[in-house]
Amino acid sequence: MADRDGIFAGDDPFAIARDWLAEATRSEVNDPNAIALATVDAQGLPNVRMVLLKEIEADAFVFYTNYDSAKGSEISASGKAAFVLHWKSLRRQIRVRGVTEREEGEKADTYFASRALQSRLGAWASRQSRPLGSRGELLADVARVTAKHGIAPKRPPFWGGVRIRPVEIEFWADGPFRLHDRFQWRREALEGPWNIERLCP
Repeated sequence: MADRDGIFAGDDPFAIARDWLAEATRSEVNDPNAIALATVDAQGLPNVRMVLLKEIEADAFVFYTNYDSAKGSEISASGKAAFVLHWKSLRRQIRVRGVTEREEGEKADTYFASRALQSRLGAWASRQSRPLGSRGELLADVARVTAKHGIAPKRPPFWGGVRIRPVEIEFWADGPFRLHDRFQWRREALEGPWNIERLCP
């Protein structure tokens, strides 16, 4: 597309996303990799929450979670998810919709091991999204798993990565008088070619 230049230029949407994230890392005050992750429950009611995007792969976006949480259960049931990355400092955002798969191998083990010890123990202790009687109950659970797993806990079997392989990616940048720039990349199949269109703001 002739006018897709500047920050929108390139033939690889994942490379563009990595470039935008790298730029946001230099300008955004907190958590430039925070995404608003959307899923749907069994009744089709949407759910959204903030999580941290941990990697942009060659053909996917990866975050980590408790598979037994509300988001984990909803993703397992539907096999689909969507998210938006928004950077107020850059006045830009990226929207993604796609299908999901788990990352439960060596990459998940390596990332889990890189987390702070307290976070690793917390992953074992928290029955994420389930009712909790009190904070004291949670801290008692942390003490219990600390005694059991010690200072080098392995990755829990119920915790790991989720890879979102997109069928749609939209890059948006603020424009004067709300005449924003929007480019949508779409493909019919995961291995198929991308169709790129400029959208009305």
